[in-house]
Order: sequence, then structure tokens, then C-alpha cells
Amino acid sequence: MAVEKKDRKEPEITCTRSTPFRVSGLDTMIDSGGNPLPTTPVMLLCRCGLSRRKPHCDGSHRENGINGAKAHDRIPDRRTDYRGRDITVHDNRGVCSHDRSCVLDLPAVFRKNRRPWIDPDAADPKEIEATVRKCPSGALRTSRHGKPERDPQRPPAIRLARNGPLEITGSIKFRDDADSRPESPEHYCLCRCGNSRNQPFCDGSHRTTRFRDDAPDE
Repeated sequence: MAVEKKDRKEPEITCTRSTPFRVSGLDTMIDSGGNPLPTTPVMLLCRCGLSRRKPHCDGSHRENGINGAKAHDRIPDRRTDYRGRDITVHDNRGVCSHDRSCVLDLPAVFRKNRRPWIDPDAADPKEIEATVRKCPSGALRTSRHGKPERDPQRPPAIRLARNGPLEITGSIKFRDDADSRPESPEHYCLCRCGNSRNQPFCDGSHRTTRFRDDAPDE
């Protein structure tokens, strides 16, 4: 058994700007409810939003293509630091997938439609850290006294957010032909609807484009 584990390749996700996500070496893929989904040594996962075999690719992109280029007018990829007495919250709106776990968990800290939208003094630092750990895209990070909190150490897995992105955890290596790099190598979100302006990563566009996991009507 030890030999098999040593010889086994690490999970990896690859793509080009016009091809689906090629996933290799992954054992764990789950749906939004945590239920296991079958995996194979190599899988092609849809990123155009049109497949009738979601999450798998069925070749639908061949008709309409995949626009895997980043939009020039997308939200800027830059970090803003919100400094409190005991904790600093770092936020990069340019890579946010808008899953809303932060505003639902700690609305006193993550204040929707207010400026500044993050108040790091409105809750205990441990509570803030626990909420930030739920951020699937890596847009939110924390540090204390200049020392960043470490990323969680999780086994490699892909979770299909309901009508949303592929949520990657466990430091799965990602490679594409544009040298795209996730905000956090341990966790990031990949676009499934085909409309993100931050390709190949999710920017929340699925919320307004009526992307659905079920097959479109005939």
C-alpha cells in the first residue's frame, strides 16, 4: 500500500483559455450537501455553463466556445487592509466569489452596503478568524500583529457549490496557459457558469446569469 501511495500522482487541475477543466488524481468530489460524487482518474468538468451532464463536460462548449480571458474592466485585483485593535482583516474584492458566508455569519463585522464594509473591532478576533476560514475563494485573510493566520490543512477535494462555482480545497495544484494563480493555493473557486470577468476564477457572476446545476429546458 505504501508503494501505491508513493507512486500516485498528486491531484491537479489544468485548462487553457478555451478548454474545460481537466482534473486528474482526485479522489474526493462532493455536492453542495456534502454527498460524495463519483470520480475517475481523469475528469473533464464544465466551465461554459451549458453542459447537460454537469458538473462534467459534454462538449457543449464546442458550439459557443469558452471565453477564458480576464475582462479588462473587472474589479481590480488588489488587497485592502482593515486594521483593528487586535486583528487585521485583509480583503481582495477582485477575487471574491460572493458566497456570503461572511455577511451571514458576522453581519456586525462584514457590513453589507456600508463603508468601510469591514469593522474588525466589532467581534472577538477568534470569531472573525473562524468566519474568514469559511471564505472559499481566499478573498478574505486575517493577521494578528503582522503575523498572518495559516491556511487550514485539508485533504484535496472539490465541492460543487449549489448553482455556483467549483470550490477547491486541499492545495490542489492549478495550471493554465495564462499562468493564473489563486489568491490562496490551499483554497480557491473556479467559474462554472462561463460568465466570470476574472476567468478562470469565480467572481459571483452566477448569481445574476441564472446559472443552474440542472440541465436547461429542451
